[in-house]
Amino acid sequence: MRILIMGGTWFLGRAVAEEALRRGWEVCTFNRGRSGLDVPGVRALHGDRTDPQDLAALASYGPWEAVVDTSSSELPPRDVLAGARALQAVTGRYVYVSTVNAYRDWPEAPLTETSELLDGPPEADAEYGRLPDGWEGPDWYYGRQKAGAERAVLEVFGERRSVLLRPGVILGPGEYVGRLPWWLRRAERGGRILAPGDPAKSIQPVDVRDVAAFALDQAAASAGGAYNVVAPVGRETMGGLLEACLEVTGRRGKLCWVPDAFLLEQAVEQWTELPLWRTHAGVWNVASQRAQAAGLVCRPLAQTVDATWQWLRAGGVPVAHPRAAEHGLDPCEEQRLLQMVDARVSHFEGEM
Repeated sequence: MRILIMGGTWFLGRAVAEEALRRGWEVCTFNRGRSGLDVPGVRALHGDRTDPQDLAALASYGPWEAVVDTSSSELPPRDVLAGARALQAVTGRYVYVSTVNAYRDWPEAPLTETSELLDGPPEADAEYGRLPDGWEGPDWYYGRQKAGAERAVLEVFGERRSVLLRPGVILGPGEYVGRLPWWLRRAERGGRILAPGDPAKSIQPVDVRDVAAFALDQAAASAGGAYNVVAPVGRETMGGLLEACLEVTGRRGKLCWVPDAFLLEQAVEQWTELPLWRTHAGVWNVASQRAQAAGLVCRPLAQTVDATWQWLRAGGVPVAHPRAAEHGLDPCEEQRLLQMVDARVSHFEGEM
């Protein structure tokens, strides 16, 4: 099978390229050649996907049986639309990696593939959906952009030839956002570790290698459709994740579980200061039965933790990305919060 990967040099795109080569497929990648190294064995094509001339030149290297688009997270819908139009005549199917953010109710309510998407027209530019000054409601900008990009793919390729993948959180070797690496480094440092919320709370991260395998399965399938690409609800927990981090790093630390209410009272930033911690009802309640029926297999989260730690220990360095700086709790702030918890516990015990 001959495929084109839009991206292909880091994290998910790289995992897709490596898995496709492992399957014996012929792989072309298209990117600007600025982030990450080309995977040995691919045919690397370089250019700017926002440039019509570069897109026309790319199309001349076709045909391909499928395109897997992993590199449009920061592109507005109109650029995805232009790329899809340029490739429509030289590829059979378009696999687009979107996000659960495209749903109107994420992260507030449980979701299925039939849940309502945000507005976002296929021809929208990068300004569409930006928040006005003083806005206090939900930040739907990114979701609106991705929903519009989904509609761009559908407009060109139609439902039968379009595959829309909606992951939540993707973890694993090469992760550039820094969520799991931060927890691993925190576990390595040891001591008392502030652990957020309920250790039994269900979480749904998915391994990057499993997303890559599922994307390629759908590239080779005969039907289109939309899929939530997340781990099954209830199988993995926050406690299991942090225990796995302790295990692979030598159990230098002790988890100190702190209630959600206290963390919210202290204005700890959900999702970033304590990565993967979020209290909204729907954040980890995304149905994935449809994807599982189509072949999605999610390895145990402990295996993802171990593989990521081995990658870090071997000197793995993610591609630089501004989002990485957002993640992690300052050590001094962590100690302050733990001391406050200790004081409250002591006060409560003193009144008994």
